[in-house]
Amino acid sequence: MGNIFSSGIVTLADGQPYELLLPIALILISAKLFAILAHHFHIPEVIGFLLSGLLIGLIYFIHNQTILTDYTRNGISILAELGVVLIMFMAGIETDMKKVKAVGKASVLITVGGVIFPLAFGFIGAYLFRNYAGMEPDFLATGIDPIYSDLFYGVILTATSVSITVPVLKELGLLEGKVGNALIAAAIIDDLIGIILLSFIISISGTSSTEFNLLTWIIESCGGHVEGAWNVLIIIVNMGIFFVLSLGAFFLVRPLFDFLDRRYPHHIRIPILALAFCFLWAYLAQSFFQIADITGAYIAGLLLSLTRPKRYIDHRTETTANVLFVPIFFASVALKMYDASFDFTDVTFILFGLTFVVLGILGKVVGAGSGALLARFKFKDSLLAGIGMMARAEVLIVTAQRGVDAGLVDPSIIPFCLLLILVTSFATPLLLKLLVGKPKDPGLPGGAERSLSDSAS
Repeated sequence: MGNIFSSGIVTLADGQPYELLLPIALILISAKLFAILAHHFHIPEVIGFLLSGLLIGLIYFIHNQTILTDYTRNGISILAELGVVLIMFMAGIETDMKKVKAVGKASVLITVGGVIFPLAFGFIGAYLFRNYAGMEPDFLATGIDPIYSDLFYGVILTATSVSITVPVLKELGLLEGKVGNALIAAAIIDDLIGIILLSFIISISGTSSTEFNLLTWIIESCGGHVEGAWNVLIIIVNMGIFFVLSLGAFFLVRPLFDFLDRRYPHHIRIPILALAFCFLWAYLAQSFFQIADITGAYIAGLLLSLTRPKRYIDHRTETTANVLFVPIFFASVALKMYDASFDFTDVTFILFGLTFVVLGILGKVVGAGSGALLARFKFKDSLLAGIGMMARAEVLIVTAQRGVDAGLVDPSIIPFCLLLILVTSFATPLLLKLLVGKPKDPGLPGGAERSLSDSAS
């Protein structure tokens, strides 16, 4: 989806705008039905959205169908790009920096472990399968080092989601304790690190859809030349400039939105300006700094999360996104599975995919659990943290799809990402409840919340 805006404007000769209305209607209807079904079975609605895409994709098998044409698929891709930007923008707005500061050391250690281990497991798994099991990276463009593909498989596994974990911790009386707060804060930092890694790997691999690099342009305009190892340094410095620029923007954005909230509380102009800022920052990130647009959107949301009207902005953005753009994004991801031409006879890749799922589970449990141990949590609480961090949802799909769009990972990995979401969605609450047991009456002294949340010495 990163290239959809640069792939050429669809002209009326390719189709008529009204043709896009039918597939969108079908996606929204099926997405809602499957989301209700997913809610009934206590699994994320993202699963329902993906299943709706798989269902709509069956239209491809209808002879001479005129619903999913090249024209309508391009239109769906453009709407999906807006969807993924809004998803990451909302993730930034919903970030609670106060919780990150409150938990501090424990959340950082859990995050570091929860990023390093899955990254290493995914990288080593892909590297071994590619070099010793004959898994050919034939999807890579000429001149791209396969090592970047191996790394990106690891980046995919760094994604986490505690949307499954939070309700269970709340039910068990652990959400407001040290373990619960540490998990929420760790998930926030985890997302930020994962998104930065995504941008970094795409940039250094040379698969970025953006040719322009602001710092490189400045150096070359002054008569310098950038090549070889200097490219990596330039990318790092360029990212640093973007984050410093973002920090500077905060001192302009915060007073503006605080003023608007005091002068025009709950006025529609506030979320309109917020969305404008989101799209502007996403554009600047991709166009001038070779940072993924979703990273820019996340940072924009993060900046607005520290303003007075953040709840109102989040509410209006969520309504806008979830009504149209988010279901279309996930459905479009599922639709692209039909383009992947998954080879069921490719035993090697199937084995890799299943190994990928196992490594994704183990990476979080071992990594986040080890971080909790280093933070001096007791073993049981550390295991609780590891299991709580293994759940995956929308960020995993966003990251994987970005890797597919950049040509760094095989499109056939998407079904296994879906499998990882399904497995962890069911396993996480079951294992948490099994580990903790029945919650004690919170009204009694020494209840479940106190017994586990205070166990970190």
